[in-house]
Amino acid sequence: MCTQPAEPNLLIHPDQVERFDRGGGVATIPYVGKWNSEKAVITTGQTVFQPGTGLPLHSHNVEESVLILEGEATAEIDGEFFDLEVGQATWVPAGIPHRFFNRGGGVMRIYWVYGGRDVTRTITATGETFEHLSASDKGGAPTA
Repeated sequence: MCTQPAEPNLLIHPDQVERFDRGGGVATIPYVGKWNSEKAVITTGQTVFQPGTGLPLHSHNVEESVLILEGEATAEIDGEFFDLEVGQATWVPAGIPHRFFNRGGGVMRIYWVYGGRDVTRTITATGETFEHLSASDKGGAPTA
């Protein structure tokens, strides 16, 4: 049995990927993107939220879909709030303010897919825009 498929294909082992600490109990595990694929036109990964944590309201320059893998999530999308359970998913067009936070007592994990290679995040409160998973892309914090 092979351990890796032939290039340009990828097989991602989350336990072998360096986590990106967003601060405040939120960490991201990057899966597929321009950092490991010259051909991929999407960017994917998983973000893990400790109880009571989330990210600030923000938007992206590309569309995003999020699948709840574990825990109890609340999504704020364009000013509306939605409680989400494992297996539910969202899709948000580019430019729409949104955020996810952990409303449960355990860990919450999401799988996300961005519709592009060059992803930016714009923080709604400040208007600051930066490259996704860059040194400036922090901001995990308690939601209370």
